[in-house]
Amino acid sequence: MASGTVTSSEYIAHHLTNLTFGYHEKSDSWRFVNTDPAYGDLALPGEFGFWSINVDTMIWSVGLGLFFIWLFRRVAKSATSDVPTGMQNFVETIIEFIDDNVKSIFHYKNAVIAPLALTIFVWVFLMNLMDLIPVDWVPFIAAELGIHYMKIVPTTDVNATAGMALSVFALIIYYSIKMKGLGGFLAELSFQPLGKIMLPFNLFLELVGLLAKPVSLALRLFGNMYAGEMIFILIALLPFWAQWILSVPWAIFHILVITLQAFIFMVLTIVYLAMAHEDH
Repeated sequence: MASGTVTSSEYIAHHLTNLTFGYHEKSDSWRFVNTDPAYGDLALPGEFGFWSINVDTMIWSVGLGLFFIWLFRRVAKSATSDVPTGMQNFVETIIEFIDDNVKSIFHYKNAVIAPLALTIFVWVFLMNLMDLIPVDWVPFIAAELGIHYMKIVPTTDVNATAGMALSVFALIIYYSIKMKGLGGFLAELSFQPLGKIMLPFNLFLELVGLLAKPVSLALRLFGNMYAGEMIFILIALLPFWAQWILSVPWAIFHILVITLQAFIFMVLTIVYLAMAHEDH
């Protein structure tokens, strides 16, 4: 911005664009999104087909997931009943917190729910936490390496949040059929709340309620994190002294947002799976 080579709108658009790889319609080839004229015709995100993939989202989300696994495995292997380390205390606190929430919401026997809740909470929290890294740091390093786009907050990509939400939705369907049988699941959709005579109306209401679950999970997380990222980008457009005045308070407040969004995603997942186990 200081060099005057880009406008504010170009700066915002650049930071909101993922590093995309896919089939580029204009060049009739598979390629990455870029803005470098040296590549010939420019490849923009809207010019890619359905099977394009946001590479930065995949790298950061998978990388943070592996970091979560490595950290918790390391703590588990070195856990002691003597004087525990600070990291062991921290991990045990998280596990106890998750365990208490699962026990208070989910009243059935299922060995998957608690590990799933732990994974969701920590993984989503780590992805959200990337939003606290100054918006220009990693993109600047990537640009120096010849990578023109780099978004480091996976949860600001609706593809990532929708992917997690659809995974939860698949579990909802699976446990609904497993616990109630296919007939019981279909009857629950068709005969509630107004009985068999109102089957079409019941089916419409229940399907809307069922499909709203993954949509709400995906859009709630995406919307909150996208808005937070946008505010950080707008702050970065201000003079340097104003950035410090505004970014620090917003970052402190945003710590609450990123934690709350991870907690909400986890709790709603537990609630939805508990509802899938209930037999009306």
